[in-house]
Amino acid sequence: MSIDRLAPALFVFLWSTGWIAAKFADQYADPLTFLALRYGTAAILFAAVALAAGVAFPKGGIDRVHALVSGMLLHGFYLGCVWWAIGQGVPAAISGIIAGLQPLMTAVAAHLMIDERLTAGQRAGLGLGFCGIAIAVLPNVLAGGAGSIPAFPAAVNVIGMVFVSVATVYQKKYLKTGDLRAVAALQYVGAFAVTLPAAWLLEPMHVSFGLGFFAVLAWSVVGISMGAVAVLLYLIRRGQVSRAASLIYLVPPLAALEALIAFGEPLTPAMIAGMVVTALGVWLVNRKGRAEPKETAPA
Repeated sequence: MSIDRLAPALFVFLWSTGWIAAKFADQYADPLTFLALRYGTAAILFAAVALAAGVAFPKGGIDRVHALVSGMLLHGFYLGCVWWAIGQGVPAAISGIIAGLQPLMTAVAAHLMIDERLTAGQRAGLGLGFCGIAIAVLPNVLAGGAGSIPAFPAAVNVIGMVFVSVATVYQKKYLKTGDLRAVAALQYVGAFAVTLPAAWLLEPMHVSFGLGFFAVLAWSVVGISMGAVAVLLYLIRRGQVSRAASLIYLVPPLAALEALIAFGEPLTPAMIAGMVVTALGVWLVNRKGRAEPKETAPA
């Protein structure tokens, strides 16, 4: 099986484990503090890997700035907003619905920023994917009483989706070349530069060091920050931006399956139905014959 065929499934699995890791990490550290430690560790490891492999870091100052800014958006602001919102009381179900907005936002951002065009089938697939997420989580929201959801943290959660959507297109537009290991090292430096001050301002920066903490940190860094993000950057560089973003639709359903195994959380018929609808939507966006970005005439 070629890497192009394996990469989407690998990304979905690795990225989905972030929901499980976040639930475990909450037992050992404040969310932004944990993210700062995760980003700092990932930056050091990516830099070490890049140096050991002898790859060149971006030489131009503007290329380094683009890498730092994309890291601030893709990791710092995005996960910072989402983790803070959940810590402030936004239910996981609502966060799942909001996460389902990201591919739609990315499609809009791609159209505005790089004139990426979608076929009618792809647009239908994006809408169908969001409907699948809604089917999967909305019954739980209604059963729990949506009126108790804190408005401001929910808005911050939405802002997080805007950041990751813009970051995906920004990555496609400005970081088309360069070794992914070197680029990722700079991105995590940018993410660390955003998250550490936020943790210092908003949290007591509590950490309970121990085997459990280091186990979650190790997986968060190696499995997610390095593994999943490296695959995502590969997908963005190799394919269409909206196509890569549509894979996010598969993450909440898979995370639900993992939560069933890890924590015994129930998997309802609505969630199963939502998974089927979501998978169909992702297939529509990723099937052959997709539209390609419009080429810009040279100046």
